[in-house]
Amino acid sequence: MKRRTKKILIWSGSAVFAVLLLGGGIVWYLYHSVHQVADKIYEKTTKPVYVSKDPGVKKDIEPIFDNLDAFNILVLGVDQRENDSGRSDTMIVLTVNPAKNSILMFNIPRDTRTEIVGHGTVDKINHAYAFGGVEMSIQTVENFLDYPIDYYMKVNMEGFERLIDLVGGVKVNNPYTFKMQGHEFVKGQISLNGKEALLYSRMRYDDPRGDLGRNARQREILIEGMKSSLSLSNIVKVQGLLDEVGDSVKSNITFEDMKTFLTDYRPHIDKIDSVEIKGKGETINGIWYYIVPSEEKNRIHEVMKAHLQENVESAPLTQATAQ
Repeated sequence: MKRRTKKILIWSGSAVFAVLLLGGGIVWYLYHSVHQVADKIYEKTTKPVYVSKDPGVKKDIEPIFDNLDAFNILVLGVDQRENDSGRSDTMIVLTVNPAKNSILMFNIPRDTRTEIVGHGTVDKINHAYAFGGVEMSIQTVENFLDYPIDYYMKVNMEGFERLIDLVGGVKVNNPYTFKMQGHEFVKGQISLNGKEALLYSRMRYDDPRGDLGRNARQREILIEGMKSSLSLSNIVKVQGLLDEVGDSVKSNITFEDMKTFLTDYRPHIDKIDSVEIKGKGETINGIWYYIVPSEEKNRIHEVMKAHLQENVESAPLTQATAQ
């Protein structure tokens, strides 16, 4: 398998697994049948609790699922090979708030230039995983967003095509016609199976918006995958992949919290909002970075803060809501 194909499988596997988890598909089956798979997935982090510089962000306790507290998840799609610690090729933040009946989703562009917390360098944000694994990735993302991360999910898997096929494929609204490895994706609403979704997600260099365009397509597939995963028939179909998922996924979400999300949270979630981190490309010492200005980081912080607080109106997303 070519390296680039493997990379997109990794990000896609992580994103779709997160969709299935939040949509209830894999959780439903774990709840009834495979406690041991959840135990295999669970991996506790040892990082210190992040204290935001914003006095309006209080984080001295973990979310209490029994009280339907809002929480957030960092999804890491890791490109990890033998004898190589790898990099987090994809970073997606999901904030879940049942009081607002919604999930907020955004990518952190992998080339974003930022401080790598605990390493003493300024580098691309996806390098944090190579330097210090999950803990350094979380601390770096928390510092970048100035917001604590409650949970993480790390995936290194090659099951993207089957996962999409299991949920019956996805429908997307393609903004323009393009070709990828001999397959033509026409403009407009199109239906994609697993292989087609992989190619659709992978295209970057022919996109006028580059990596941002690819990120937008990733989020669209994530949203459509969540809609499909709410189907009971799809929940049944996921059964065959559980053993593979258990070997490829690590998370600090406990089995009990998974069950609570399914029974208590899922009925309250009926929409997904999407926001994009804005910046510009810049070459520094011969290396290309994505530069996010302080004003934009503050805006994303406020959007995240507003979504996670029960009685605060959401900050402007500056783009359409996906429902």
